[in-house]
Amino acid sequence: MPVVSKGKNYVFGQKLEDVAEFVGLEGTGHTPLPPEQLVRKWIIALRAAQRYVRQLSPEQLDGDVIPNRPRKIRIMSHHIFRICESYLDSVEKGVDYAVGDANKPPAEGTCTTGEQIAQYGEGVIARLEKWWAGVADKSLKAEIPTYYGKQPMHVVFERSTWHSAQHGRQLIHVLERNGIKPNQPLTADDLAGLPLPERLFE
Repeated sequence: MPVVSKGKNYVFGQKLEDVAEFVGLEGTGHTPLPPEQLVRKWIIALRAAQRYVRQLSPEQLDGDVIPNRPRKIRIMSHHIFRICESYLDSVEKGVDYAVGDANKPPAEGTCTTGEQIAQYGEGVIARLEKWWAGVADKSLKAEIPTYYGKQPMHVVFERSTWHSAQHGRQLIHVLERNGIKPNQPLTADDLAGLPLPERLFE
């Protein structure tokens, strides 16, 4: 869990506005995209991840994302869609957005191939589209309980969107490292307006 500390005081790093205030800045200078733009960008990022995992063999998926962190590419690829699934569990079922929800690995023996991960993603995307179509208040002002306090749905929605997109960028790196040309790389326009880290691995 990201935390920013100063002496004995600290703040959770999930909400950038809170971090900015904690370090003495007047806001982050970032204006969140409206939810109708975020949902389009999230689907773009999820569709991209589907394309990329289909390009990787089961052996490649079983490799590490980066050498100095023991995380399998397969697990990170599943996580891209699990982020969305855990968000939907929270807003649809009233489940607290708890620590580790988005990091739950796939069930044993599932999501072992790129196609299986992409098909899992297909179900998640369909669920996201159905949820969005049925949302009465598309401003997403309603608050939901999270492990870093009650937050407006819009805040969690934006964080979840760029979280999936950032891992999509990392999958592009994985493909290129394996000598594979990514199928339709995410563009600057696809990612515009999302508060992504500058570097691929922070």
